[in-house]
Amino acid sequence: MRYRTYVFVFLGIVLLAGIVSVSAQEETTEDKGGLVPKLSRDDQIQLAMSAAPEPIAGNAAIMAIDTAGTLVTIKEGTNQFICLPDLPDTPKADPVCADQNAKQFLTSMLKNEPNPANKAPGVAYMANGGQHWERDGKVLMKEEAGAELVDEPPHWMITWPFDPKTTGLPTQPNQGGVYIMFDGTPYAHLMIYQDPHKLPTSPTAPTG
Repeated sequence: MRYRTYVFVFLGIVLLAGIVSVSAQEETTEDKGGLVPKLSRDDQIQLAMSAAPEPIAGNAAIMAIDTAGTLVTIKEGTNQFICLPDLPDTPKADPVCADQNAKQFLTSMLKNEPNPANKAPGVAYMANGGQHWERDGKVLMKEEAGAELVDEPPHWMITWPFDPKTTGLPTQPNQGGVYIMFDGTPYAHLMIYQDPHKLPTSPTAPTG
C-alpha cells in the first residue's frame, strides 16, 4: 500500500511539472510574439486594423515588433498588406498599415540599416496619426537634445526618396498638408495629411 502511495505521489509531481512546463512555453511563445504588454492580442489586432480603411486592414496580416526589433506575425492575412499596432520611439500609439514595399522600408528603418530595402515606391496608412521629433522647425529621425514631440494628423505616405529640387515639394510640415519627411536622408518619404478612412474606396462614376 505504501509503495502505491509513493507511485501516485510521483506521478502527480510529474503531471504538475508537465503542466507548468507547457504553461511556461505558452507564455514564452506569446512574449516572443511582440505583443505590447499592456494590450491583449485582440486589442493589438483591433488597434493595428484601425490604421487603414477596412477593405485593406480587414484582410491584412497583423504583425508586431519584438524586443529585437523584428516583425513577427500575430494574425495571418490574405492580401499584400501588413498592419502594426505601434511603432517605437514615441509615447503615442501610432498604428500603421503598409504594402510590401513600405514594409521593407519600415523594416530597414527599424533595424537602423544604412538604406531602405524597397526598390520601388510603397504606400502606408496611419489613420490615427502619429508623432515625430522636431527641433527648430526641423523634423528629426530620432530624439535629440532639445527636441520636442509633435503630433501628426491622420495621414498616408509614399515611401520613396522624393527630391525637393526636382519636385518642388516642401521639406517641412505646412498648411498644404504635403511634404517630404526626413529630406536629405535615405529614408526620405512623402507625407500626405489626409485621413485614409475618408479616401474614396472606388472611382467616382461619371455624372454626365
